[in-house]
Amino acid sequence: MNITRKLGILVAFGVPAIVGSGIAYAVFGSYISVVIFIVLLLSFAGGFISR
Repeated sequence: MNITRKLGILVAFGVPAIVGSGIAYAVFGSYISVVIFIVLLLSFAGGFISR
């Protein structure tokens, strides 16, 4: 997989990270839930990039 495709995948996961972390904070009211959400999203994105 070339570098442009990897960067595109990271950009595509950037939008859910911003929106999803705001939703996680609004629902649970703590930054711990935001950190957990970001770690899960990063591990999922890492799985796509490592292929």
